[in-house]
Amino acid sequence: MPNLYNKHILLTVLLFLINLPLTGCHHEHALQTLSETRLLLDTVCTVTLYDTAESSLLAEALDLCAYYESLLSRTVEGSDIWRINNAGGTPVVVEEPTAALIQDALDYGTFSGGAFDITVGRLCALWDFSGNPAVPVSEDLAAARDSVDYRQVSIVDSTVLLAHNESWLDLGGIAKGYIADQLADFLRERGVKSAIIDLGGNIVTVGLKPDGSLWRIGVEQPFSGRSEFIGSLSVGEASIVTSGIYERQFTENGVLYHHILDPKSGMPVQSDVVSVTIVSESSGAGDALSTIVLLLGSEKATPLLEQTPGLMGALLMLESGELLQYGDLDFNEE
Repeated sequence: MPNLYNKHILLTVLLFLINLPLTGCHHEHALQTLSETRLLLDTVCTVTLYDTAESSLLAEALDLCAYYESLLSRTVEGSDIWRINNAGGTPVVVEEPTAALIQDALDYGTFSGGAFDITVGRLCALWDFSGNPAVPVSEDLAAARDSVDYRQVSIVDSTVLLAHNESWLDLGGIAKGYIADQLADFLRERGVKSAIIDLGGNIVTVGLKPDGSLWRIGVEQPFSGRSEFIGSLSVGEASIVTSGIYERQFTENGVLYHHILDPKSGMPVQSDVVSVTIVSESSGAGDALSTIVLLLGSEKATPLLEQTPGLMGALLMLESGELLQYGDLDFNEE
């Protein structure tokens, strides 16, 4: 699923795998560790279970992930979002989860003063950061910008209407987090008490490690090619989402262009934040908030961090190299 502002495979949060001894009381836990990986949401998705031998739960969880992708992807033909974008401004009846997530995204638009805007679909489609990257033609950017305004989206029950018939929705800035939350709820309902969901860097921990200790999550050093860490977080049950300007980028005529797009200009946003890690109760909230912080910069984002319910903490790496920490995080800097 292409992500809002082309936020694709953000593997800036790397999991430190549990090395369980194979002797004594830990032997049973080691035998029960189950994991499955699939390519979904345009990224690598892995579910790992540490306290159950019920391997069918892995397939069910990843099937659930595929189901939500079939509803929420901008590029999957026939999805709810695809149907809205191709309706030419006529009302579209969607599934209840789609309508609920669109409403949440619109609320984040208001919360951020318009910085988070899900009507950036046409802007996102102009930028290619993988095949043949190039800066879009200015006339195309101008035309796409005219279709961007989250306030033009209305929802009545499960019917969605785009008042601007050229607008395209893109839920990528919140969808992975929402889906991770749904998978975590599914596992809890099935009795799982120790698990990790990793949807391309959107990590949700369910419960604690089998031995009752905290999970240890590494936070990548920006522009290190995933080879260095700024430190590690120790967390219990939580969502950990990292977004940065360095995962998808290219240089043209000596200028660096990255994938976090400003909905007002259609160009890569310029702020003092290079990377942000959000630790929160909700992965959907963490997903949206991480993008908002990158778009607004540290000064404007700070009041929003203080107003966010369920926020456990945040780490902001600034362009200057300074690391800002918010909240009561158990963070060990390298």
